[in-house]
Amino acid sequence: MRLLIVEDDKGICTALQKGFQKMGYAVDCAADGAMALERYYSASYDVVLLDLNLPVMDGLDVLKEIRRENARQRVLILSARTEIEDKIAGLDLGADDYVGKPFHFLEVEARVRALIRRDYDSTPAAIRIGDLEVHTDKRKVFCHGEEIPLTAKEFGILEYLALHRGCPVSSEELIEHVWNEEVNELTAAVKVHINNLRKKLPEDTIKTVKGSGYYV
Repeated sequence: MRLLIVEDDKGICTALQKGFQKMGYAVDCAADGAMALERYYSASYDVVLLDLNLPVMDGLDVLKEIRRENARQRVLILSARTEIEDKIAGLDLGADDYVGKPFHFLEVEARVRALIRRDYDSTPAAIRIGDLEVHTDKRKVFCHGEEIPLTAKEFGILEYLALHRGCPVSSEELIEHVWNEEVNELTAAVKVHINNLRKKLPEDTIKTVKGSGYYV
C-alpha cells in the first residue's frame, strides 16, 4: 500500500515515514500544500495523511482540491487543531478520519488499515487464499497455521494481490501501490519479487495472465 504524508514538521514526518516503511508501506512525503498536490496528481495513493497547518497552502484547501479530483480518495487528517469546530470542518470537507496531535503511531497505523479495508468492501483483516491466510493487521502470512516469513516488499505485493483477488493486477499497478516515487519503472523489480514469492508460497498461488499481470 502506498501513502502520501503531508507534514511540514520534519521530525513528525520522518517518524511517520520510518514507521510505515518498517511495516511494509511505500511512503512519499510533502512538506507544504503545493508540493502535496504536485505529488498527488503524479501518483496513485491508497491513503493521504494530511496536516492542516501547512506552508504555501492550508491543509483544508488541499483537501478541497483532492475532493474535486477524487471523491473516493481516503484522507486521514493529522492535526494540532483539536477544537471540535476544526474537526467538523475537516470532516465536512470530506476527510475520512481525524486524529489530533500528539498521537500514537500504532493508532494512526490502525486507522490507515481501517481506511484501506473500507475501499475493498469491508475486507476482513485475515484474507483466505486456498490454504493461505493473509493477515493485513499483523502483516503476516500463514499456511496451515505455520507462518511463512516474507520481506516487507513481498508482503506488500501479496497483500495487494489478495485485496484484488481474482482480478489480474499489472506490474505498473503494483509499482504504483507497493513502491514509492523513487522506483525505476524500467527495472525488473516486480518480476524478481514475484519469483521470490512463488518460491515461498504453495504452488500456483500467484498466477500470470499474459499481457495483463498477476492474480491470486
